[in-house]
Order: sequence, then structure tokens, then C-alpha cells
Amino acid sequence: MLKYILKRLLLLIPVIIGISFIIFSIMQLTPGDPAREILGDNAAQEAVDALREEMGLNDPFLVQYGRYMWRAARGNFGTSYQTGQSVMKQILERFPTTIYLAIGATLVAIIIGVPVGLISAVKQYSLMDDVSTIFSMVLTAIPNFWLGLVLMLALSLKLKWFPAYGATSLKHFVLPWITLSCMTLAVLIRMTRSSMLEVIRQDYIRTARAKGAKESRIVFRHALRNALLPVITVIGTQLSVQLGGAIIVETVFSIPGLGTMIISGIKTKDIPVVMGGVMFIALVGGLVNLLVDILYAYIDPRLKSRYVGTKRDRKRLNQAKKEVTGDA
Repeated sequence: MLKYILKRLLLLIPVIIGISFIIFSIMQLTPGDPAREILGDNAAQEAVDALREEMGLNDPFLVQYGRYMWRAARGNFGTSYQTGQSVMKQILERFPTTIYLAIGATLVAIIIGVPVGLISAVKQYSLMDDVSTIFSMVLTAIPNFWLGLVLMLALSLKLKWFPAYGATSLKHFVLPWITLSCMTLAVLIRMTRSSMLEVIRQDYIRTARAKGAKESRIVFRHALRNALLPVITVIGTQLSVQLGGAIIVETVFSIPGLGTMIISGIKTKDIPVVMGGVMFIALVGGLVNLLVDILYAYIDPRLKSRYVGTKRDRKRLNQAKKEVTGDA
């Protein structure tokens, strides 16, 4: 298992490098001059040229990228062009809000999606099954920003039930959670349904019914436990997606998270802020996927025997070799 974890961690390195190279290239190609943004439109061109030289913006592209990555590898994401603060400090201040938003939206999707998918599979071809299928298709087609605006107009401005922006209390997160959870909710409904339908057609489910076991016991004890294995993988993947999707939701509801920080950096071409935020989200997403894979390996007996049993078998094989060598 340790070898597997180390292998997955090493695979994160080229992923982070690839993402950082793409984002750095895009930021370099976008119009705008960071030095001009810092000094203002009325600054003299001589002052702008001097600041560009001081910041190393006149160096070749690969030199700038290599210098940034060398600093980032040591945990230094640079200093914001606009605020003059450390980018890492800004990330650590805003990340709890973003992860709270992503985890809350994922929990909402789990609480609703898994039971609905379960009922839809057990009651296949029923009215509940048809409604849940149509519901998940509609949720898949709805853009996050549009749904957020509709919820804001209906539940905040008209009904006055929830605040329209900010993140100072639990009520501020209700509308963002609903908005961000819709895509994950649709995926979980369909995945739970398809996984349950596959499991309840297995021979051991028929055997349990033939032995007279209660239907509730068959569904929850035998079928659901095995059907949840692929669902857990989807949950972990969707949690990583939520971190990226939170950028749009944070912008719509004016939540001071990593998303609004990155959007603000893009508008002002604050390269250290954009690079630091995107790389941090990518790193956290990779670690989340790694944790899900480890959890999946321990839950699934087949994978557990593959990683744990192999080591035990090697010990037995080595012991047998020693005994044979000793007898010889």
C-alpha cells in the first residue's frame, strides 16, 4: 500500500507541472501589463519599463516560468502585484471558505442523491424512477451561474429567506450549497441507480431472496454495501470538481474564497495570485482523489487482498524458500 501511495504522489508532479505551464502560458498571452496595472494608467512609460525590469517581466518566457516553479517548489508562490501580500497567506486565509463550500455541497448531494438513486433502482420503471431520471437530466443541463441567479432572485430578493451574498453565517451558504450541489446530485442519482441495478441482479441476491430474507435486509445489508463502492469513487471525484466549480459560485454570491481571489487576479493580470490559486486547487484535488483511492482499496476486499495479501504471500514465499534452502 505504501508503494501505491508513493506512486500516486509522484504522478501528481507531472500533473501539477502541466497545469502550471498551461495557466502560465495563458496569463502571458492575455492582454495587459502587470507593471501598468500596478502603477496606474497615468504613470510614465519610463517608470513602467523600470518596474518591468525589476519584476523580471522582460525575461524570456521559459526563464520566468522556471523561476516561478523553482520558488513554488519551495512553498513560495510569490507576492500579489495588487496587494503586496504573500500569495500563500491569501490562499490559507481563503481556502477554509472554499473547502467549506465544496464539502457542504457534496454532503447535500449525498444526502439527497444516494437515497433517490436507491429508491429509483428498487422501484425500477415506476413513477419515482421516471421522475428521478428526468430530474437528474434537468440538473445536468442547468448552468451553475444561472441557477445561482435564479435562486438569488426567488429566495433572497423576493422571499427574503436567505442572504444574497457574503459568507458570515450558515444561512449565507444555503443558496451556494444548493447551486454547487446540483451537478454532483445528478451524477450520484444516476450512479447509485445503475450500480444498484447491477448488484440486485447478482446471483447472491437471488439466493438471499430464496432463503426468505427480508427485502429491507437484502437491499441495505447485501446490495447497498456493494453498490456504494463505485459511488464512493464518484463522490471523491466530484469533491475535486466542486473545488473548481466553486470559482463560479463564489463569484455569483460574492463569497471571499479562492474563486473570487483567482477571478480578481485574472482581471488585473496578477499572475502570482492566479498561478498560486490554481496550483493549490489542483494539488488539493489530487490529494482528495488519492485519499478516495486508498479508502476504496480498504473497502473493496478484492483490492485489499491485492495490496495487503501480496505482501503476506511474499513473506510466505520467502520463508518457504529459506526452508527449502536449509533442507538442501
